[in-house]
Amino acid sequence: QVQLVESGGGSVQDGGSLRLACVMPRIAFTSRCLAWFRQAPGKEREGVIYVGSVGDRAAIESVKGRFTLSKDDAKNTLYLQMNNLKPEDTGMYYCAANLRFRRCTLRAVDFTDWGQGTQVTVSS
Repeated sequence: QVQLVESGGGSVQDGGSLRLACVMPRIAFTSRCLAWFRQAPGKEREGVIYVGSVGDRAAIESVKGRFTLSKDDAKNTLYLQMNNLKPEDTGMYYCAANLRFRRCTLRAVDFTDWGQGTQVTVSS
């Protein structure tokens, strides 16, 4: 396994913004798929958004138009820009890399390496 390290979480009010960052080894950064997941208390981990190595992208409906993925190739860093945050976006956010499977999905089982998470709290 490789180490992914998230940062940038925090507490904001409804409508606020945060940018999360995930630094990782090169082998993870160039893997088939990179994604952000989140887990709210008492709920299962949920895939939020991904970017694939061939430019494929996907996001869940509730974050479309608000969350944006970007990558800094020189820094081996994946970013998640989150705008117009809502209380239902609250949770622990994890970045993940798929170093094994050919398909890009938002299923947690399809990702091989994970960060420790960064907490995002949105208050109303």
